[in-house]
Amino acid sequence: MNSLRITLKKENLKLAASMWPTDMGRAVVKALDSLSEKYKFSIALGDVLLLGGKWYATHAGLLRIAQSRRCHGIKTSVQKDLSDPNTSRWVFKATVYTRPGSKGFVGYGDADPANVSPLVRGAEMRVAETRAVNRALRKAYGIGLCSVEELGSFSSPAKPSTATPQSNGSHGAGGSNNGQPRLRDRLCLLIRQHNLDPTLVKAYAADFCRTQSLKEASRELIESFISQLAAAAKNDRAALLCKLNSYAQPVEVKP
Repeated sequence: MNSLRITLKKENLKLAASMWPTDMGRAVVKALDSLSEKYKFSIALGDVLLLGGKWYATHAGLLRIAQSRRCHGIKTSVQKDLSDPNTSRWVFKATVYTRPGSKGFVGYGDADPANVSPLVRGAEMRVAETRAVNRALRKAYGIGLCSVEELGSFSSPAKPSTATPQSNGSHGAGGSNNGQPRLRDRLCLLIRQHNLDPTLVKAYAADFCRTQSLKEASRELIESFISQLAAAAKNDRAALLCKLNSYAQPVEVKP
């Protein structure tokens, strides 16, 4: 067990030093050691993120803690009297049940166009629910670390990519399979380069293309998605993680 913790600490420190080389001061390293030891957070899995010299948990990381500690269930509900769909303002209540018979730990989350990143505009309802779940999970498991999704705005909005997509050399009817292997390779490369969750990226891509799967999407749509993903990962990674984490659905277990 101790060897596993030491290995996790080393892996986290190595990855953090490569991702945020100018921010790795003594206090930051000490805090990372504590997070690795106490919560087993993994940078490689996207559990934590360093912003402005401070560590922030992610929705995926909090869900992993809940799963490892055998969370009994998570219940969410929209607060209709506090929400206003016409202005895209949503308020959610989340209750985390750590064990059978538990009274639950409650957290509230709100989101509207004024307190979310431009990258997640139009997804205010999912962001509000995610924030509520995060706050309830932090209460339930005593995590005094703010989550990325709870931040109102991260950094400057992602700039549109000016690069012209390269042709894959195929000249066909433009069906959904035309050139897909090379597009998939580019997408996989982006995922590896920026340590993104492949499952969440796939869900985001399908939502972006308005299709059930990428096989049904046109080449142009996939090209557009890859360009946007690359720009977001480069210019506003925190907001991109927030967007991706909004697609992570907790497994609800009946109390």
